Amino acid sequence: MSREAVLNYAKRKYDIDPDYPWAKFPKYAVLRHKKNNKWFGLLMDVDKEKLNIEGEEAVEVLNVKCDPGLASILREDSGILPAYHMNKEHWISIVLDGTLSKDEIFQLLDTSYHLTK
Repeated sequence: MSREAVLNYAKRKYDIDPDYPWAKFPKYAVLRHKKNNKWFGLLMDVDKEKLNIEGEEAVEVLNVKCDPGLASILREDSGILPAYHMNKEHWISIVLDGTLSKDEIFQLLDTSYHLTK
């Protein structure tokens, strides 16, 4: 799954354009609600070593909010990690490397959207 697919989905489903708030990290894209400005997604390229994944190159991840009980279960699956740089109880990082299907990723993004409404 590509970051473009995630951004296109957010635009199509929620009419949300990404925000790029950090000059130091120009590829970091925040998806936030129009009415309350709360985040429901964060796309980043993160070095694998920072995620405790073997390898030196960067990988695309999507952070989404998740119910804490579900998050602890999901983190046991391949492709889902404790949230990078966010509250690890309420957020998860999804590695966009093809491990999870498009439908699974979109469902988690939808859940995050509704949890942050």
